[in-house]
Formats: sequence, structure tokens, C-alpha cells
Amino acid sequence: MNDQKIALPAEQGAFYLFDPDRALERVRLLRRHLPPNTAVCYAVKANPFLCGALAGHVERFEACSPGELRICSAAGIPAEKTVISGVYKTPSVTENAVKESGEQLYTVESLSQFSLLKFLSERRQKPLRILLRLSNDSQFGIDRETLFSLIESRERSPQLRFVGIQYFSGTQKTSLKKLAREVNMLDALLDELFSRFEYRAPELEWGTGFPVCNFTDDTLDEEAFLQDFCALLSGMRNHPRLTIELGRSIVADCGRYYTHVADLKQNNGQNYIITDGGMHHIVYYGQHMAMRHPFVRVVGKENIPAKTAYTVCGALCSMNDILAKQMMLPDVATGDLLCFENAGAYCMTEGISLFLSRALPAVYLMQNGKPVLVRRAIETAPFNTAVPLI
Repeated sequence: MNDQKIALPAEQGAFYLFDPDRALERVRLLRRHLPPNTAVCYAVKANPFLCGALAGHVERFEACSPGELRICSAAGIPAEKTVISGVYKTPSVTENAVKESGEQLYTVESLSQFSLLKFLSERRQKPLRILLRLSNDSQFGIDRETLFSLIESRERSPQLRFVGIQYFSGTQKTSLKKLAREVNMLDALLDELFSRFEYRAPELEWGTGFPVCNFTDDTLDEEAFLQDFCALLSGMRNHPRLTIELGRSIVADCGRYYTHVADLKQNNGQNYIITDGGMHHIVYYGQHMAMRHPFVRVVGKENIPAKTAYTVCGALCSMNDILAKQMMLPDVATGDLLCFENAGAYCMTEGISLFLSRALPAVYLMQNGKPVLVRRAIETAPFNTAVPLI
């Protein structure tokens, strides 16, 4: 996206702009570097607004809540292309999904989830596809012994189709050594499942946690990183159908967050920018105490030398509402528009959106080279009061 070639919205407040074409470019780039026949699963939580654009371009969508499942349905994503994941699967929602279709794939993250799916499959006389999610020593998934016990007893659940294993251990993994350890662990697990239970997992769905560059001091040779990652996969003894679950890596760089300079001040020699946005709108993974600088520019002043250090703050009454400390920018004025790059993944949804009852920003999608409004700014005061507002 080039601001000089598009007419930016004349919003009074902060807003997001997402480019679906850029997300599709990312999918194509990843496919060029992943082994042939590798399927791609998109984590809806990364950016729900891009589900419709990605439909038909990825093999699977991960929905971790009833709301995300509704978003997938509204975007026209077929049930068979969704995997219902998450530590809490609402029983009524799960039952309705089985009743309406049953074609979804379900992760199993506890014995109670397994029991529920078994009960529903028998009650509805529908075969259900399940992935056993291996825990990474957290609250997610099931431990190895539980996984082994379910595999061993699989013949007692004939209506359940044990599609394979799911594993996810975290995001922003820049260490190939860590990924190599995961490959070796998963390879050994698949070996053990076959040797002990004669179960050869048809599929491995792996949330690899590919890294993205959020900050100006990040360094990543993505080309070399992906080549080395593929070499790890090529060295596996087992070769199940591989599905790579991604979110951040697909959509991080297809979004921008814009916020206006609302006020300027200087306290004790420190220059402060007060914006009409803040940390309730944008959060970057790994941005501790605002000491790391995201990619920020002043729209229309990109060619002016950055010669002044500013601490960029949001509009919240919180000392933590700092978006960047001591960032070098060209001289700014009230009304200038700041653009935060790489805001396409999680940034808009991980903030404390209801704090101070400020509005949710508008959302635009690029369509045919123009920003198109898909969500107006939403006042949050009605959500934070017991008294009807007039």
C-alpha cells in the first residue's frame, strides 16, 4: 500500500486499513517455500476481517470461539474447511455444529471434550473428525499419556475419525534450533504411536509460530529461515499429510493503523505526542514498556528528515499508554496522521478496547485500489453502563 497512490479516509479518529491482496501474496510466498502439498490453516483470531478474502486460498480456518465460527460461516467458508479448536468448546455450540453439519474438524483438548464429541457422534449417528492436540506443558491440549490412552482405545469409538495430531507451542519463533527440537519430538511421537498402537497418524497439524518483524531493530532473513525450516521437514522419518497453522505470518504486514496527532507538549525537556488512539487499539507482540520502536511514519512527511525525538502516547488516562519512547520523527503538528505499519495481525484485537469507554476505530479494506469502509467507528459507552444512554 502506498499512501501517495490512495485516497486515505477522512476519519476524525483512528482507523485500520487492511489489504487483502497483500495477505494473498503472503500465502503464495509461503507456498513457494513450503514443501509440496503442504496445507495452510489460517487462525481466524489473527484478523477476522480477512477470512472472506482468504476463503478459497487456504485449506483450513481455525475457529477458537462461537464468534469466530459465526464469522467463518458468514464469510461463506464451508464447514469442512473449519477446525473448531480451543480449550473451551461451548457444549451447546458444539452440539449445534454437529447437528447442522458435522463436517467440521474438532480438536480434542481434554477428556471431557472427547466424551462430548463421542456422545454427539453416537447420538446423531454421524462420524466426526478429530485431531488430538498434544499439550506443550500448558493448559492447552492433552498430555502424552492421555493422548496414548485415547489412541489405544480408539476402536471403542467407531464414530470418531482420528485424523491425526495437532501441536502448537508458541509464536514468534526465530530459533531454528527450537523448531528442530519440535520436529524431532513430533517425529519420535509419530514413531511411538505406530510402534505401540499401530496407529499411523494421517495428518500432523503444526502451529509453527513463524516470526515477523514488528520493530525497527528486528533482523530476519526470511528466505533463509524458510529454506532451513523446509530442510528440517525433509529430514523427518515420518511424512504424514502436513498442515501448517499460521496467522501472524500471513496477515501481519497487510495492515496499518492510523492515528492523528491530537496534542503536543513538552514536559521537563521531553517532547510528547498525544494521539487520538492508543494501546487500546494497537498492541505489538514483544513491545515491552514501549522501548522497542515499531515502524511508524508521519503521512506526507516521509521525505522530511527525522530530527526530533518524541514519546508517542495514546489518549487513555494511563501511564502505560505509550506507543513508542524517544522515537525520531520529523517535526510534527497537531492534526498530522501517524501510520503504524505491520498492524495486520492481533494488534487491533489484543488491546484493552473497552478501557475509558473510547470508540472502537473504523476498519477499511482495500478493494480495487480504494479503501472501503467495512466497520464504522463504534461507541463503547453503551457496553460499560447499567443505565440506558440517551
